[in-house]
Amino acid sequence: MMRKTSSWIFVLALFLGACSSNNDAVDYVDSLIGTDAHGHTYPGAALPFGMVQLSPDTRKDSWDGCSGYHYSDSTIMGFSHTHLSGTGVGDYGDIRLMPTVGEVQLFPGDEQNPESGYRSRFTHQTEKASSGYYAVYLEDYDIDVELTVDERSGMHKYIFPKSDQANVIIDLTEAVTSDKINDLGIKVIDDRHIVGYRKTSGWASDQRIYFYLEFSKAFKDFRILSEGEKLHNLNQDVSSKDLKAYVQFETENKEAIYSRVGISSVSIENAKLNLGAASEFETVKAKARKSWEDQLSRIQVKGGTDAQKTTFYTALYHSLLNPNLFSDLNGDYRGHDGKNHNSDHKQYTVFSLWDTFRAMHPLFTIIDQKRTNEFIVSMLDMYEKGGLLPVWELAGNETNCMIGYHSIPVIYDAYKKGIRGFDAEKALEAMMASAHADQFGLKFLKEEGYIPAGKEGESVSKTLEYAYDDWCIAMMAKDMGKMEIYEEFIERAQYYKNIFDAETGFMRGKINGSFVSPFDPTQVNFMLTEANSWQYNFFVPHDVSGLMKLLGGEEAFIKKLDELFNTDAELSGRHQSDITGLIGQYAHGNEPSHHMAYLYNYAGEPAKGAKVLRKIMDDLYTDQPDGLCGNEDCGQMSAWYVLSALGFYPVCPGDNQYIIGTPLFDEVSLNLENGKTLKIKAEKLSDKNIYIQSVKLNGKDYTKSYFTHEMLMNGGEFIYVMGVEPSDWGTKIVDRPQSSIHENLISVVPFFNSESRTFTDQMEVQIESLNPHSEIYFTLNGKAPDHSSKKYGKPIVLNKTATIKAVTYTDGVASKVATAEYNKIPGGRKVQIKNAYSNQYTAGGDIALLDYIRGGENFRTGAWQGYYGVDFEAVVDLGSNQKVHEISAGFLQEQKSWIWMPEYVEFFISDDGENFKRVSRIKHDVDPKAEKALVKEYRKNLLNTRTRFVKVFAKSIGVCPEWHVGAGNKAWVFVDEITIK
Repeated sequence: MMRKTSSWIFVLALFLGACSSNNDAVDYVDSLIGTDAHGHTYPGAALPFGMVQLSPDTRKDSWDGCSGYHYSDSTIMGFSHTHLSGTGVGDYGDIRLMPTVGEVQLFPGDEQNPESGYRSRFTHQTEKASSGYYAVYLEDYDIDVELTVDERSGMHKYIFPKSDQANVIIDLTEAVTSDKINDLGIKVIDDRHIVGYRKTSGWASDQRIYFYLEFSKAFKDFRILSEGEKLHNLNQDVSSKDLKAYVQFETENKEAIYSRVGISSVSIENAKLNLGAASEFETVKAKARKSWEDQLSRIQVKGGTDAQKTTFYTALYHSLLNPNLFSDLNGDYRGHDGKNHNSDHKQYTVFSLWDTFRAMHPLFTIIDQKRTNEFIVSMLDMYEKGGLLPVWELAGNETNCMIGYHSIPVIYDAYKKGIRGFDAEKALEAMMASAHADQFGLKFLKEEGYIPAGKEGESVSKTLEYAYDDWCIAMMAKDMGKMEIYEEFIERAQYYKNIFDAETGFMRGKINGSFVSPFDPTQVNFMLTEANSWQYNFFVPHDVSGLMKLLGGEEAFIKKLDELFNTDAELSGRHQSDITGLIGQYAHGNEPSHHMAYLYNYAGEPAKGAKVLRKIMDDLYTDQPDGLCGNEDCGQMSAWYVLSALGFYPVCPGDNQYIIGTPLFDEVSLNLENGKTLKIKAEKLSDKNIYIQSVKLNGKDYTKSYFTHEMLMNGGEFIYVMGVEPSDWGTKIVDRPQSSIHENLISVVPFFNSESRTFTDQMEVQIESLNPHSEIYFTLNGKAPDHSSKKYGKPIVLNKTATIKAVTYTDGVASKVATAEYNKIPGGRKVQIKNAYSNQYTAGGDIALLDYIRGGENFRTGAWQGYYGVDFEAVVDLGSNQKVHEISAGFLQEQKSWIWMPEYVEFFISDDGENFKRVSRIKHDVDPKAEKALVKEYRKNLLNTRTRFVKVFAKSIGVCPEWHVGAGNKAWVFVDEITIK
């Protein structure tokens, strides 16, 4: 290999290019922002919503390398054609090319030892990352690389030194993650053209990508390496599960060799078609620049610093990367049924909807309504082909990652705003299909009015997010005149009330009809999605008035918000990498918090919100590579900044209200597709003058702290007068945004209070209601209670195993039925546990190992005890010497969550609790790589045995195996229910 220093000529060219920057929006984009820390973005070349993301790969199988690149790295492995922007799970990195010089190596090698493979060192001083263009200098090979893209193809420019061994490696095996390779294929057609495909299972369970590669110059030689075997045949179809190739040129000094790569999810023929007509690098580069300028200039800003403009336009750039075009130039695409189809509409992929429904898709309804319609048509196509609307869609696959069914608010928000180039009847049908499914806790939601933590993981978050999604269904049905559907879903939209605990003022998980205890709102646990209770407590965007009432009124609501932003920022519970950007317990680095500062407007305190918003914009976004405080999440993190910098935000997509915050620029212009322009001017704005004193709209006083989408689309001019102190603007009740459900009000489900789910003699159970004026009726015979059942008046005393069912009546309206089961267990039994279990997975405490309540395959339901990186050892005291004929213990494996079966389980017996005799050692026969969760009972039958003490020992595997994504990290042991008969 050649080892040379950076090309000073290249560095000078980059410097001069930077100095000659003009005032076009595109020149403020720096796509290196977000590539450091936990932003997870890629710096390479892409078009707005384009099919190709041509970017360098510096690492794989790393959480901070989900995009394939991290700013802290110093070597590049090559340049692949698909990448994800800011996700928390890695995939893509398909069809990697790498130019080299000298002896060919077909393995990427090690970051610490670049000579061990084909990777090369580089420095950021020779990188240029901008809209649709990326350049870097490969130090180990003295090669300058430039990349640009067309809509469905990527273009490479390699400037080689003089060499008779100038190589381009095509690596089909390597990708961003170690996905399962189902099939790889390649064929060298002639001395300029290579075709092939990659079929894999990763985050997308069945991804297929075909490519057509064309070089500008004939190569003199080539080789294919198929599972170690070298091949050298033209026009030979080669397929295997480990496939790489290289071509070799003879080059003069500074000779440029170009390659164009078209990709397709359908076929090689379509990949060739997707190359497009343009073949000159500079032509394609200029076209990419124009595409970006056309998109970015839809929002024009004046004032602010250059750093703020860079941050803003890069945020807008990141907002416009996804979803990605998925259909080919001829209209072909691969559907969710696994078959190829053709349509005259554009099909898209990469719908990170849990993130993007909040701000990114609402941003599109302002600046790209045409494409918004195309996105919805794509979603409905996924419903047609796959049976349900997308949740987190990737490469023609539904990953079912994250929670909710948030394609619904995207559809309704567009419908409400008059974007209706799709079949509304089909859309409502699709919405109801998602809401009526029985998966992901919906069965329990429909039956019980909330999702019990003991039956479904992430129960609190799911209950809250389904409530909002169901409100969207209700309102769309109402707008369409479907009142029966409206009534069903407007009631479901209120189910958030069924998990509110008035005593603590928080949404809380329930197990067995009771609020889970002990409770710590800072705890990150299995009942919430990437968050703690603080970070979900205010997610009722569709009924802020209802939430305010639950919290005790306007003043209590403001006090709770103040506490959110000002309380100690320490988290408890399990470590969650996504919870970053903390201001108090507000976590801007993850999506559930994003609307919360704007909630002050609903209570007449917009200035408090403005103060927080300016802090977020100033402190948590910068123009540096670490300028994002959390995952970009396919545009949501950046879309929040774009809208907030403009001075407004959609707290509740679907209600057509934009809540006014505080502007960042002196003047912004929104150039709308209808030909109109909305201008927002901020007079006397400074880093201290962040509070709105007064507002004029088209010359008239405007006192409301919100405006509507209709007003925005009508264009015109807002003028804000800013000041250093808060004013009374927006504080009056008539000037506040409204968000309420005021009809078809539900009766809240009752809840139970008891010391435990088990007892040995007798136990007292109380039944309570959120509404003290409600009447409660209950049964003990298993039947559903009604008005004819016994009315609750005082605590129920149980002296045997029982099931209690209860219902509340409020103003004649019956709630869903609450159910609790209480088990009487043999007295005198105690358990002593050696190593501490995780406070995330207690199952209710020590006695949970003896409570007759069995954990199922879902470890997130709270019935399992979890032990992290330690062995499990427990001694059960039966209270007296007894005859025992069987000992058993249950264990769980879910390797994707780092939970494994123990290496072995041992049972011991003792008469004195000190001297134990081993009676069994059992090894398991469970495949450690099994994909699904598995429960195994370890059992030992005994004959004519008497004992008082039983010890159970389970040997942890210690750390995750080498083959696992968590290799070297501590492994979990999950245990539940020691049974002694």
